[in-house]
Amino acid sequence: MIRIIDSRSEGEIKSLIGGRSAQADERVTASVEKIIADVKKDGDEAVRRYTKQFDGVDIDEFAVSEEEIEAAYKSVDGALIRAMERSARNIYDFHKKQLRASWETEKDGARMGQRIIPLKRAALYVPGGRAAYPSSVLMNAVPAIVAGVSEVFIITPPGKTGELNPNILAAAKIAGVKKIYKAGGAQGVAAAAYGTKSIPRADKIVGPGNIFVATAKRLLYGVVDIDMIAGPSEVMVIADDTADPAHTAADLLSQAEHDVMASAILLFLSEEFALKVKRELEAQTAVLSRRETIERSLSDYSRIVVCQSIDECIELANEIAPEHLEIMLPDAAKYLERIRNAGAVFLGPMTPEPIGDYIAGPSHVLPTGGSARFFSGLNVDSFIKKVNFIEFSREAFDSVAADTVIFAMAEGFDAHAGSVSIRMKEDKRP
Repeated sequence: MIRIIDSRSEGEIKSLIGGRSAQADERVTASVEKIIADVKKDGDEAVRRYTKQFDGVDIDEFAVSEEEIEAAYKSVDGALIRAMERSARNIYDFHKKQLRASWETEKDGARMGQRIIPLKRAALYVPGGRAAYPSSVLMNAVPAIVAGVSEVFIITPPGKTGELNPNILAAAKIAGVKKIYKAGGAQGVAAAAYGTKSIPRADKIVGPGNIFVATAKRLLYGVVDIDMIAGPSEVMVIADDTADPAHTAADLLSQAEHDVMASAILLFLSEEFALKVKRELEAQTAVLSRRETIERSLSDYSRIVVCQSIDECIELANEIAPEHLEIMLPDAAKYLERIRNAGAVFLGPMTPEPIGDYIAGPSHVLPTGGSARFFSGLNVDSFIKKVNFIEFSREAFDSVAADTVIFAMAEGFDAHAGSVSIRMKEDKRP
């Protein structure tokens, strides 16, 4: 399945760097553009029409009732409820530490500062059907609520009979999301971006989805803010011969099972150990329910890279900028400050990536496709605005007026200069 390559093979290494960003083909883009235009024009009617076409269900009322949410919550297994409640507490506690405060400063009669203002509305897209992940509800919704967003609502496609996955509804209740709308796909994203009679207009849309959802988010960016254009899942593991081959293989498989385009990369120093991991991958894959998906991921997008040193492993990790980076080395924490580019870093042999997916606390919404070079994972700052303010006294104005006029004239903006110079003249009036 997975190939072992040498770090000195330039062509192989180049293929691992920077080529996995999410892209839509022209046909998908054209289809989504039409859906967006129709929803903008016809609102609820268009959303109903496309819901019938793509989800096979007639929708009369988009909003999910409180009774439906409560019934779903009561139907979910108690052990899962307790796990989700624990996860929600951890997510809340972690993100509460990220809260910012407004501030101001004053000097020589000039007062200025910055106001921290939460967004008013955030929409969380939640996939339906098989790809219904209650963990994503918690990981997207709780940071928004901590940030102070006054209205967080869910858009999600209905099942064939109009039902929603009860685990999703239960997660929403635990997270504190009270409004849920049966509107998925590109039409749901467009409805949240523009607002319809039934679905409110959001300031930001977050959450995972298929290529049509991702394309709709990309095309609507600017009409509404988005979290990111997420690509296939990724994990990279840096290990040495102190690591357990079975554990290492299991961690690689935890991401390979996501998608046929998921990427699992092991950076190691010994080909002998690499062969042990490869044997473990084959043995463990044979008994997993998503075997076909895993085999394609391992064959097409995953590699074991034999490096010359730990320094080279770290340098390559920073170049590839993986979504998830596990450092399975003794004293793993000492390497953390050398990691510049990763969505999240998992330190030591007892911190497998799924701990971060479900229970640890930091949001699992992370940059993919090498975008960890310049993007951060979803956090409280994702749901706030920073509004600067300035207040100058006469004395403060006088101290900078002449220089302001000089700047404006140098750039050819005499009206800018006039806005300042007219106030300078006022001093000379009787």
